[in-house]
Amino acid sequence: MSIDVAERVGGAFRPSAAEGAAATSLAVEIAGLCKWYGDFQVLKDVDLSVSPGERVVICGRSGSGKSTLIRCINRLERHERGRIVVDGIELTDDLKRIDEVRREVGMVFQSFNLFPHMTILENCSMAPMRVRKMSRPQAEDLARHFLEKVRIPDQAHKYPGQLSGGQQQRAAIARALCMKPRIMLFDEPTSALDPEMIKEVLDTMMALAEEGMTMLCVTHEMGFAQSVANRVVFMDQGRILEESDARTFFTNPRHERSRQFLEQIL
Repeated sequence: MSIDVAERVGGAFRPSAAEGAAATSLAVEIAGLCKWYGDFQVLKDVDLSVSPGERVVICGRSGSGKSTLIRCINRLERHERGRIVVDGIELTDDLKRIDEVRREVGMVFQSFNLFPHMTILENCSMAPMRVRKMSRPQAEDLARHFLEKVRIPDQAHKYPGQLSGGQQQRAAIARALCMKPRIMLFDEPTSALDPEMIKEVLDTMMALAEEGMTMLCVTHEMGFAQSVANRVVFMDQGRILEESDARTFFTNPRHERSRQFLEQIL
């Protein structure tokens, strides 16, 4: 490739030598996080730390605060109390800090959020051109690389409406990766897909995990959690009730609500 992506692409997302100091710090640090919607408190004193290269799955019943938590990490939701530090940058109302965090954090949503009037190649190359100030040839070269990585290079010149749901979600993952993020956030990325399309998206996410990408994923796909997660975080009513390594969580959950959740979902 003509673009300097080797240290984060060919190098399997491992930090370069110049990034060595940053690699020793936490990727995400959350302390005492609180969030309200009007009078309803959706997050209650949440504490969570994520190390570089760690894969954390956040699970729980609907309405437990999972998606709100992950959306606070790149300031799609504003927290009212507590502290969030992402890649060494504390999130405040300072727009410059918010932009700095968003440049390093990729996010994939339940809905694909692709621009319908743009081709997949254009969807993927737009942010590198506008935010990273790449030339069009550089950005398109980068986009083709990641479309190859998510196994849809032949869809580059199609529009989102011409792709299946699974292909659109993989295109959304490629678009996020084109910003060469240090951290990837996934907010129930398979919930809008038909069952036969879920595997192709999960396979793409597993490949990212194998390459060392720091990942926080809200999902009900417990098979994915068992296979990929270093740690599982279980939330209920806005609080983290339990967090442990994946093996312990699935074989010996400590909290009664965790056990009830697993009985219902497995």
